[in-house]
Amino acid sequence: MKSEESQFPEKRKTIPPYMKAISGSLGGTVEACCLQPIDVIKTRLQLDRSGNYKGIIHCGTTITRSEGVRALWKGLTPFATHLTLKYTLRMGSNAMFQGAFKDSETGKISNKGRLLSGFGAGVLEALAIVTPFEVVKIRLQQQRGLSPELLKYKGPVHCARMIIREEGILGLWAGAAPTVMRNGTNQAAMFTAKNAFDVLLWKKHEGDGKVLQPWQSMISGFLAGTAGPVCTGPFDVVKTRLMAQTRDGGALKYKGMIHAIRTIYAEEGLLALWKGLLPRLMRIPPGQAIMWAVADQVTGFYERRYLRGAPL
Repeated sequence: MKSEESQFPEKRKTIPPYMKAISGSLGGTVEACCLQPIDVIKTRLQLDRSGNYKGIIHCGTTITRSEGVRALWKGLTPFATHLTLKYTLRMGSNAMFQGAFKDSETGKISNKGRLLSGFGAGVLEALAIVTPFEVVKIRLQQQRGLSPELLKYKGPVHCARMIIREEGILGLWAGAAPTVMRNGTNQAAMFTAKNAFDVLLWKKHEGDGKVLQPWQSMISGFLAGTAGPVCTGPFDVVKTRLMAQTRDGGALKYKGMIHAIRTIYAEEGLLALWKGLLPRLMRIPPGQAIMWAVADQVTGFYERRYLRGAPL
């Protein structure tokens, strides 16, 4: 009884949501700068209906040759901004959701609680941040050439204004449904897997004062980021198609998520729903590796300073 009472105050020693949010924002900034070219190639491949690009390398070299190296960083401003805000919201909200799902007596959280917390964080980020930023990013990335006078959208702000003027404010939320499904599923799997790999590989528990080396965080983050792209490929392709279409030519080709899935399957075949999977696998797992390497160092500093000796 005495030992339980002496341990009770220490059970509250967990990393606060605001520190998780800060760690996510810093990790997102570094990730965006490193991996933007892969995201540009992924988007071009997903929008390529006529087979102009023969693969990842051909797509990258074609863009560089015809549009210049800078074209591989098209849409970096909205991409970096959206990643920073997304990770801030994702990490902070997941920590808050996990706090709500923790057992009041033991302070522990079940795998079901982790899954639901991750899914909730993914849905929240999809609606609040990801969808409008990705609409702008994809519209910018699908433009070809670097001459400003030949481009419809001159920059992120101009692009957002044009979308609102031509399609209404809801135009910024085109493809919201598949984005919610993609992000919710991704984050449910990612947070659960990251914790599992930390415990399995490194015996690391939150609040134990142990700080992972960057390479350890990168391995855990990389492994945790591999399952999502395979499971959510169709949602990502449909999201990109819905976000990229405009009303310039009259009626919209895709009426919604289900209609888009059926249309793509009928016109292009089943594998078209996983277009861009390889560049997603080249971007998301390494992106998670980079983000977690940064985030774990930030939260690790907090643990060393304030939570050392906290219970597992």
